[in-house]
Amino acid sequence: MDSTPSRDSGKPRYLQIADDLGQQIRAKVLGPGEQVPSEADLMDRYSVSQGTVRKAMTELRTTGLIETHHGKGSYVKSRPPVQRKSSDRFRRSHRMAGKAAYLAEAEQSGTKAAVRVLYVGPIEAPPEIAERLSVASGAKVLARRRLYFSDGVPTEEATSYLPWDVAKDIPELFEENPGGGGIYARLEERGHTLKELAETVRVRLATKQETVALSLSPGSPIIHLTRNAETDAGRVVEVCDTIMAADQFVLDYRIPADD
Repeated sequence: MDSTPSRDSGKPRYLQIADDLGQQIRAKVLGPGEQVPSEADLMDRYSVSQGTVRKAMTELRTTGLIETHHGKGSYVKSRPPVQRKSSDRFRRSHRMAGKAAYLAEAEQSGTKAAVRVLYVGPIEAPPEIAERLSVASGAKVLARRRLYFSDGVPTEEATSYLPWDVAKDIPELFEENPGGGGIYARLEERGHTLKELAETVRVRLATKQETVALSLSPGSPIIHLTRNAETDAGRVVEVCDTIMAADQFVLDYRIPADD
């Protein structure tokens, strides 16, 4: 670390420092998993206040280059992003081959996937979910909440909500493992043929609870994705509400250009 950013760039000082450290991380001067110099070292190196250094570190956390562990310091992140192929992961051919969407995308990215089931059972539908499912707010629905891991690291937490009148007749949906191809395969076996999957994507800062669930640094961004699964009869039979560590995913969509 033998370069010091110029004060004449016109950028705020904390952004100059974040840019300089970011360049060192990308050039592997600071390698994956390596500890970033302490606040005191950075204050001395860049001749700035503690507040300026902390703002620079927040910027690096927000861009996904470092992670901070309370009492231990900040480290360069070593996990590569997962390539998420939206147009591929829900193919019916994957379900017929016994692969749920998460396993299909993990196979494509070359990572080792694992799933921990956190809850399966009835709940009262939250207002936004009820609206998407076209049921009354507070109506009984089946919830399936899971935590997903990539190479042993928690990367996303997802909760699927299904209308009770649909779910109650499919006993596999109440099992931790619904079988090959996942819940979409079980729905289609019972005549709920999927026609369209519509996703709403937002990016925001993680809440404290989400930070703990995904082992994130304070102030980390997440991708909040909500998906409707609609049948060829025009009914939404599942809403999946998902939070994902933003630095772990690239959302890659294939969009037809015709009508």
